[in-house]
Amino acid sequence: MVKLTKTNPNLKNILGSLKRKSNEEDVAIWKDVARRLERSTRRQAEVNISDINRHTAADEIILVPGKVLGSGIIDHKVQVAALNFSKAAAEKIIMAGGECMEILEVVDKNPKGSGIKIIE
Repeated sequence: MVKLTKTNPNLKNILGSLKRKSNEEDVAIWKDVARRLERSTRRQAEVNISDINRHTAADEIILVPGKVLGSGIIDHKVQVAALNFSKAAAEKIIMAGGECMEILEVVDKNPKGSGIKIIE
């Protein structure tokens, strides 16, 4: 079986940064996120806004190792970090008072990874 590697330079950068930060801070969450992002594109997470609304409370930090899609509504403020956001999803999160971030922004703000909820 041939091992496939990622060719997207942005994703390669994210994976390397996550693994490096995991070793520096001695926390497993960033290695886990990197492992989830290394999956094939077909197996990467696709999370709808309705799922985020259902499984979170106000002011939580959410990490989606994949794409956030705009189906559903969100009625509370959350900070969401993901690999990609659909245009509708980003608009709905911002309209609810939340924040859309890249994964590396969360790593810089919270290097120990405490209080972060991963949703797939």
